Amino acid sequence: MARTARSPAVPALGPLDRAAGQLSRQLAQALRDAIRRGGLLPGEPLPATRQLAAALGLARGTVIEAFEQLVAEGFLVSRGRTGTWVAPALNLPAAAMGLRPGEARPGRDAEPVSRVGRAGVVGGVVGAAGAAGAAGAAGAAGTAGAAGTAGAAGTAGTAGTTGTAGTAGTAGTAEAGDSRRHAASVTGENPAGPSRLPGPAAMYAAIAADFEPLPPIPFTVSVPGGATLPDAAWRRLGNRLRARGPAAPSGYGDTRGVDALREAIAAYVRRARSVRCEAAQVIVTSGTQQGLYLATQVLLGEGERAWVENPAYRGITAILESTGRREAIVRVPVDAEGLDVDAGLRLAPEARAAFVTPSHQYPLGMPLSVARRDALLDWARARDAWIVEDDYDSELRYAGHPFPAMQGLDPRRVVYLGTFSKILFPSLRLGYAIVPPELVAAFRGARVLMDRHPPEADQHVLAAFIGEGHLDRHIRRVRGVYAASRARLIATLDAALPPELAWREPSDQGMHLVLWLAPGLDDRRVAAAALEAGVAVRPVSPMYAPGTARAGLVLGFGGYDEAVMEAAARRLAAVIVAAAK
Repeated sequence: MARTARSPAVPALGPLDRAAGQLSRQLAQALRDAIRRGGLLPGEPLPATRQLAAALGLARGTVIEAFEQLVAEGFLVSRGRTGTWVAPALNLPAAAMGLRPGEARPGRDAEPVSRVGRAGVVGGVVGAAGAAGAAGAAGAAGTAGAAGTAGAAGTAGTAGTTGTAGTAGTAGTAEAGDSRRHAASVTGENPAGPSRLPGPAAMYAAIAADFEPLPPIPFTVSVPGGATLPDAAWRRLGNRLRARGPAAPSGYGDTRGVDALREAIAAYVRRARSVRCEAAQVIVTSGTQQGLYLATQVLLGEGERAWVENPAYRGITAILESTGRREAIVRVPVDAEGLDVDAGLRLAPEARAAFVTPSHQYPLGMPLSVARRDALLDWARARDAWIVEDDYDSELRYAGHPFPAMQGLDPRRVVYLGTFSKILFPSLRLGYAIVPPELVAAFRGARVLMDRHPPEADQHVLAAFIGEGHLDRHIRRVRGVYAASRARLIATLDAALPPELAWREPSDQGMHLVLWLAPGLDDRRVAAAALEAGVAVRPVSPMYAPGTARAGLVLGFGGYDEAVMEAAARRLAAVIVAAAK
């Protein structure tokens, strides 16, 4: 006789204060409390979001948002369409679960790590081996047992190994201790003693999960290969530097970076991007992410607010949230002309800074219109505010010439950020900030507290690479390669995807495109299913402010073999079609 699967029971959570609003946060806290007190046990399944929403009288989106938050914190584990469980590897105190010392914890102590460590990370959705880390099961003979290594979040998503039992609770591998600490950062418990970890630990663990790199397979963004790598010229220049032996750069350097590179950058952006600057205004960074961090530290005082695009690069919102400026974020909508300046004026005319991607909005791809650029600069001048211009993917426009940088319109009000990581190779980790003269000392001071100055060897190689004309030739070459890759991807997707299920956001620039999904499709679930099928994409919805999200996928098209990319596009199309059934 066939068995009928029973749906998990709706947990007893207590009443929610509907008048107070923020129901998703209230629900998330109620679930946290239930897990901590043992009302929900490690490994226990939760009801489907639709079932729980109906039982509690909530919108399904409210339940989904609460679940996603707890997945990111490591309290829950999402397994795609299979369902959602309390994380089996939670390291909660026995007393918090109503257990006597030494008593087995149902659903946890018997749970093998191999069932926990598979999920990985896709666009901030954290599997059990992601932000929480897959701690090994308690050793049979040990008081604490040995933690296993954390599963490879995001890259391969494989299980962590089980820790070896022992009286001393010795870790099975060198990473095991890190895994224990990682898991503890979510629960707040320190396995080495009764003291709690600092409050920000769980937040930073979740941020680490958000930024976990995807594997270098289609359609991960910014994966160079073949003709898109500057191999020969870069290697020759590096060999020339190493041949100098003891005469090569050593010792501490200028916080702003190597003089030769700052001169080369200033000359390049003046010529290629219409930036108005001198070398003294250039601060060499380890990439745009560091430039954004420096800008938030220098430009925003206590209580001051900042405009941020909606949707936006997660890097800027994570910086503001992690530095205690969550309330400073003013999400300003983006439309076909880019940042809606009028909306920003309605929301927060007194804001102190605006963080924008005017040449190529991330993730949607449109440029900021001329009228909007003028309006944004007018606001900055009138309010004595600052514009932080992230010149994202500006070199790669496939129809016409790249748009000139905003900085050239008013160098006194714009902090200009650029990077070589995208156009050359991401592991280079060299970018730059070009700041108004009166801010140079402030940026130097903020930089010296981070890492004093960037490593110098690659700076000298890059300075020669730019100065000898290799960068200009490289950009011309890869622009053609990426244009052809983009055209192939578009043709394959258009042929394989039903237009009622997915369609492209128009864009003629950059190294990625956005694929919108039909209403009712969950981009996080689609991304997770795609990774299982060997295709890496980022969901768009986490880049939006809560309550405003659209479902979509970011697909990178650089550096992939034609046949491999076409096969991946067909697999992605099959995943989307299956998700719609």
